[in-house]
Amino acid sequence: MKFTIKQNDTSPAMLATLKDADDNPVDLTGASIRFHMRKVGSTTVKVDADATIVDDDGGQVRYTWVAADTDTVGAYQAEFEVTFTGGGIETFPNNGFILVEITDDIA
Repeated sequence: MKFTIKQNDTSPAMLATLKDADDNPVDLTGASIRFHMRKVGSTTVKVDADATIVDDDGGQVRYTWVAADTDTVGAYQAEFEVTFTGGGIETFPNNGFILVEITDDIA
């Protein structure tokens, strides 16, 4: 998945459907979600914040940006970390990252 947003923008929010290894939506009932993002090639996390569950049964989540998240142009790697009710933790996508591109803004 690739998501592009302009520098300093806070809209649109990032929507994602979290899926298991069989490509089925993950049941997020009772879970909590965190969104993580770092610049490609960096080990420093730029964003570590709560995300929102949009559809428990359908595995859909949303991250709503704040201005500090998108203030620096560049390519970023992102992921959603789920903590399930039993305490298990799983990160999505399992096989890589969501590519976030923050592009230059004229003004």
